[in-house]
Amino acid sequence: MTAANEIALVPTKETALQVFRAVNGLDPYLDQIRAEIDAFIPDVTTRKGREAIASIAHRVARSKTALDNVGKELVADLKEIPKKIDAERKRVRDTLDAWKDEVRKPLDDWQAAEDARVGRHQAVLDFLLMRNREGSYLTAELLRSVIDAIQAVAIGEHLEEFEAEAARAKDKTLNDLRAALVTREKAEAEAAELVELRRKQAEQEQKDREARIAQDAADNAKREADQRAQAERDAAAQREADAKAAAEHRELELKLQAAQAGRQKVEAEQRAEQAERNAKAQADQAEAAERQRHADAAAELVRQAKAREADTAHKKAINNAALAAFIAGGMPEECAKQAVTLIAKRQIPAVTIHY
Repeated sequence: MTAANEIALVPTKETALQVFRAVNGLDPYLDQIRAEIDAFIPDVTTRKGREAIASIAHRVARSKTALDNVGKELVADLKEIPKKIDAERKRVRDTLDAWKDEVRKPLDDWQAAEDARVGRHQAVLDFLLMRNREGSYLTAELLRSVIDAIQAVAIGEHLEEFEAEAARAKDKTLNDLRAALVTREKAEAEAAELVELRRKQAEQEQKDREARIAQDAADNAKREADQRAQAERDAAAQREADAKAAAEHRELELKLQAAQAGRQKVEAEQRAEQAERNAKAQADQAEAAERQRHADAAAELVRQAKAREADTAHKKAINNAALAAFIAGGMPEECAKQAVTLIAKRQIPAVTIHY
């Protein structure tokens, strides 16, 4: 952009930041533009005057763009500054962190070795202390194994500052476990003795139970023998009583049979007389039924004849009504008669007379 296209010169790159940061710092440049606008006398009466107005308006617009572009470029440059500052800050932080780790490494290495050393000694101490808790639930055999393992733990200068504490822990654990072993052995001996007593008691109870079973079997055998002998005596008595009762029953049956034979003879005579009376009654009934059948047949013939007469009269009345209707409708009488006859005989499709 040249000065010919602008009314006022723009700030240089070296002074732009100072100009834009100052309050109303662009006023001198605006004053130049305002002065030229005020000095200009517009003339719209001539072509040259109108072109001059357009030219100065264009130069004002170009000045606006030039001043705004200076500010825009300045802002773009300023936005890059925080990025460069942050990048340099990160580089410094990373460098100093690395230097800090470099300086601290001997201390960290020593601390790691110290933690490992203390951990090894503490593991020995924890082993000794934790074994002390097992005296309350381990068997005597397992307790002896644990005591042997505790006794095998070496206590010496290699434990450094933990040596005294480890020695005390070993002694206390051994004492506690040995006391627990004595208690456990006594308890197990008592338990074994109790088991033996229970075994002997169970054996005695089994012998007593078997003796009772044998005695019960002998008693049952004697009782069953007595019951069989009594049953045989009862059976003999029952057989004798049954024989006597059978003889009496047979004598009674003979008497009953004789009486029944007499009754049967009387009943047979009575049945013969009744059969004769029944045959006569059936013959009388058959004769009466035959008479009634003939009477019913004659009545039915009369009823059917009357029904046919009534039906014929009914149909004749309907046919005459239809004939009269055909004639009233203008059909000749013969044609009307013929039509009624054909319809009555159902010789006209889809046409019927309802009687």
